[in-house]
Amino acid sequence: QVQLVESGGGLVQPGGSLRLSCALSGITLSHYAVGWFRQAPGKEREGLSCISNTGDTRYQDPVKGRFTISRDSAKNTVYLQMNNLKPEDAAVYYCASRPFECSGYTLGMDYWGKGTLVTVSS
Repeated sequence: QVQLVESGGGLVQPGGSLRLSCALSGITLSHYAVGWFRQAPGKEREGLSCISNTGDTRYQDPVKGRFTISRDSAKNTVYLQMNNLKPEDAAVYYCASRPFECSGYTLGMDYWGKGTLVTVSS
């Protein structure tokens, strides 16, 4: 059974930081790419970042310079470090996976987690 479980969401003030985790089971980081997405109320789901099975990383413009994706192969876990958070970053954050490469990750992923809520408020 393939399972992706997000954790680390919560309430943070503008300008603060948060680290999200995505724990994988049934698939391994040596063969799968993992991406992060978010969806705010009334908006479409938005791709943010991706790390391939070889460790190559990609970022979309709204989070470049603020968010960092990384992985711990021994723990089979992917992280999203979020710095300088803004109110517009508030959303449900999802991790998702596909085999091998990140090319086209904003258009399609095979497996999805249930999401973790991030609230940015003063």
